[in-house]
Amino acid sequence: MIGIDWGTSSFRAWRIEADGSIADRISAPRGILTVEPGAFPTVLDEMIGPWLRAGEDLVLVCGMAGSRQGWKEAAYLPCPADARALAGALTPVDFPTARVLLVPGLSCRDENGVPEVMRGEETKILGLLDRLPAGRSLVLSPGSHSKWATVEDGTVLRFVTQFTGEAFATLSGNTILARTLDRGAPEDAAAFEDGLARARQPGGLLHHLFGQRARFLFGELTEAASASYLSGMLLGHEVAATLPEGTTQVVLVGDGAAMGRYARALRHFGVSTTEVTEDAAAAGLFRIAASLGAAA
Repeated sequence: MIGIDWGTSSFRAWRIEADGSIADRISAPRGILTVEPGAFPTVLDEMIGPWLRAGEDLVLVCGMAGSRQGWKEAAYLPCPADARALAGALTPVDFPTARVLLVPGLSCRDENGVPEVMRGEETKILGLLDRLPAGRSLVLSPGSHSKWATVEDGTVLRFVTQFTGEAFATLSGNTILARTLDRGAPEDAAAFEDGLARARQPGGLLHHLFGQRARFLFGELTEAASASYLSGMLLGHEVAATLPEGTTQVVLVGDGAAMGRYARALRHFGVSTTEVTEDAAAAGLFRIAASLGAAA
């Protein structure tokens, strides 16, 4: 089979053997925003055509390709949900040479009844189930919109989304704070820890954000350190707001520098972490495919 994580900015595909091992992989900056309307079949054939012509005839696609802005909308599946439930809710799309199915995202509601959605992260979560202990676990997928999911015995029970990554991009690029920091400066570990500590003080995030500008004006923060300080402060507020009381272990799934920053933030709060790479998406797609017969 072929598994694909087709996101907003990137395209990742894996050719997966019958035992779940990865025989080949492709990665390219061909996210859905680069695809012209109606061109998804053409782009897919450009990317994985050799595998299809070698005999692969089942393609599972997760991520933003199944969004309203993608190939075709795959409706959100309400939590709780597991691999079998996702396999039973796959959305087919027209493609001439293979069976192509879109994985639905998941939805739930927060404690006040406000909707939550995820698309793509659910597949990564399913791909790391073999790494989770029996019972209940907390899984965190960092990103522009970080997802904190509660998983129990193979089932995603619920999740919470935090806007932290996008907030950092906006605050550091389009507010008065942008004039006080150098986004290209090397990461400053001490400033990051200082930001984490500030997030644990009274006053709230909005007050703390203005405090960053004032600290710069008084010479207490340099341009080189300010981006790391802001990152630490935002992640500190995220962790403080989201981490369930008594949590001692969090599983991180993803890649890139954000994984390390979240691990340091969680350690600051006394929580240990296990990190799993993006190949979790391939494992999750394989698990969904394996559930197709049971879901039929």
